[in-house]
Amino acid sequence: MLSLEFIRANPDAVRRAGELKGEAAPVDEILRLDGVWRGHQHRAETIREEQNKLSKQFAETRDESLKERLREMASTAKTELSVADAVKRELDDLLLRVPNVFHESVPVGETEAENVVIREWGTKPDLGFVPRTHFDLGEALGVMDFERAARVSGSRFAFLIAEGARLERALVQFMLDVHTREHGYVEVWSPMLVSSAAMVGTANLPKFADQAFKVEDRDLWLIPTAEVPVTNLHREEILDGERLPLKYVSYAPSWRTEAGAAGKDTRGFIRMHQFSKVELVKVTTVETSLDEFEKLTRDAEDILQRLGLHYNVLAMCTGDMGFAQYKKYDLNAWAPGLDRYLEVSSCSVFNDFQARRANIRYRPSRGAPPKFAHTINGSGLALPRTIDAIMETYQRSDGMITVPDVLKPYMGGVELIGAR
Repeated sequence: MLSLEFIRANPDAVRRAGELKGEAAPVDEILRLDGVWRGHQHRAETIREEQNKLSKQFAETRDESLKERLREMASTAKTELSVADAVKRELDDLLLRVPNVFHESVPVGETEAENVVIREWGTKPDLGFVPRTHFDLGEALGVMDFERAARVSGSRFAFLIAEGARLERALVQFMLDVHTREHGYVEVWSPMLVSSAAMVGTANLPKFADQAFKVEDRDLWLIPTAEVPVTNLHREEILDGERLPLKYVSYAPSWRTEAGAAGKDTRGFIRMHQFSKVELVKVTTVETSLDEFEKLTRDAEDILQRLGLHYNVLAMCTGDMGFAQYKKYDLNAWAPGLDRYLEVSSCSVFNDFQARRANIRYRPSRGAPPKFAHTINGSGLALPRTIDAIMETYQRSDGMITVPDVLKPYMGGVELIGAR
């Protein structure tokens, strides 16, 4: 959330950010309501000042005629404050609907075609034969089953079976081990259901309500990503600035309706209603957030490099970066069978946009006034598309799949998927 003070001081910059992000930024209505709210507040304060003077006069004179005036003034002040509170609630709701501004280094553009490749790692593999897709391989090997999942749950669900399930479990354990033992993150196991307040804290509400699953008749939502509970871990807290950055890693199932993706990636293990991720979250100081964002991105890249997957890093343009992001990179792994890149991680820095919503602050030094923290997150990595890229990259001409070297210790001795 942008502060009201920032919008008052920078209305043109906020409007421009909204336009370039393709998001509605109700700046004019906010400024109008701000004026109305402050007007009612001012009138209430003025009446109260007059009340105080009149009360002192009454105490000195005991003039009974002043009593009625004091009652009228108290009633008027109460009415003014009541109206001010109602306007402030409307104003606060509008503030939640204003997109974040963006860093000056973000490329300006309207669509994904204007995202900028800032680096690549490795090369596209030449397998020496026509590669198959992960879903063809998975179904042929009996490690993926979409048809039975559709009977059980509908479209955009999948069963992972035998080595398919074990591959996901191996990847989770491998990633958690690397991030905790080598990258310095603290592992968190979080709730899978969160309140509306937590969803507001990470800017999933109110804007993205149609992309999340809500529990009927309860103020609980299935998490769209572990970012939501883990970022909210320190909501309503003032942290010791000397402890920052805080670095967390969390494995969790995630659920999304994919409401904005009708007809897109309907085949395969790509855009699912239920999927798993290993999520990286940081809470940082104002001064260090951009550096910590770059480090988090490199931590996610390290996993891809150890898996031997060719990938690129995209700097997302203004029109494709998202409502809440201040700056965002996408990591995209090459999938030879699909002959395209698949997004396996989005890494974002939010400045204080989320922290204001969740009221996460820190004290830079003893006795110093608290500041709103900066938050960062990114997948390190998302499981479905990472699995897809592994299956398609490590496939053999006989239809079997070689297990990447770093995963062999986690696969219980399995070195070749399909060798039964």
